[in-house]
Amino acid sequence: MNVVTLLLGCNIGNCESTFIETLNALEKKCGRLMNKSSLYKTAAWGYSKQNDFLNQVIVFETALAPIELLSQTSKIEFELGRSRIIANGPRNIDIDILFYNDLEVITNNLVIPHPRLHLRKFTLIPLNEIIPNFIHPVYRMSIADLLKACKDDSQVTKLEKE
Repeated sequence: MNVVTLLLGCNIGNCESTFIETLNALEKKCGRLMNKSSLYKTAAWGYSKQNDFLNQVIVFETALAPIELLSQTSKIEFELGRSRIIANGPRNIDIDILFYNDLEVITNNLVIPHPRLHLRKFTLIPLNEIIPNFIHPVYRMSIADLLKACKDDSQVTKLEKE
């Protein structure tokens, strides 16, 4: 089995409900949930004229190969109503593959580790919550050290459980 780390993002509709649907779909089609971070509210990255995002990192166990995993996550996004109109624009669900074991994968459609995760606190903070000692396969730094080195000054707020 392979261990994959995914980032969920949403800023349209009931994001918490969408994350639950997404987790259910991922377990049905991709594997077994092993761990998940808290939910974090973050300002939009890139295209800033939109609502704040809700983000969560999850760790999954899967038998799927990287390209198969990308295919399944894209299908889940589509089934949950994702449309790609504006790059980095509003969306009801976004599933990014951050890590696949400790492998580096480069294809025309997929780059793992995610090529910008080390630049984004909205990714690093939830990663640091659940896998702070994981070593980035390209940068050879722990998540905790990548977070310390990150120059992103955006606000990332952990949501308290109700």
